[in-house]
Amino acid sequence: MPEWWPTFDWLTRLVETATGWAGLGIIFVYSFLIAFALPGVSEIVLLAPLDLGMPQWMKLTVIMIVSGLGKAAGSVFAFHIGQEAKESGVIIGWLRRSRFDIIEWSESASVELARRYGYAGLAIALCVPFFPDTLSIYAFAVLERDYVRFAVATFVGSVGRLLVTLGLFGVGSLTLTFI
Repeated sequence: MPEWWPTFDWLTRLVETATGWAGLGIIFVYSFLIAFALPGVSEIVLLAPLDLGMPQWMKLTVIMIVSGLGKAAGSVFAFHIGQEAKESGVIIGWLRRSRFDIIEWSESASVELARRYGYAGLAIALCVPFFPDTLSIYAFAVLERDYVRFAVATFVGSVGRLLVTLGLFGVGSLTLTFI
């Protein structure tokens, strides 16, 4: 990235140090921003050292629900932007002429999931850990029209992603050394 481009390392550090019930608000805001604007991955929320006075499994459940709700809200915002972009031939034309041809890529990968599996395809695409999901969200946002189904799919995919991440790092014993 260019030097002038803002970094959001401070926000990641804020999530990694979030404590108490106010930390849930930080997780919500971070997840909201990850869904439509920030580069990065959402799995970082699992590192939040929240002390909520509850067992570890319950704390992780609360984190996943709050993060899923934040990402669903951010996705609906992105969905709205996608709907507006769909109306603007200028934006679609610019995307088609761009150096990376985002439209062609999205139509060949993410959009294939949407065409084949509908909203379940979006949820599946969002379950892939450590992959920025903003592109998938915008690709689906341009094609789809139902705000509620879109929000539900992004919530399910977001929580699924965190569950897959926990599964990869030993959720069976809940002895995740980084949490």
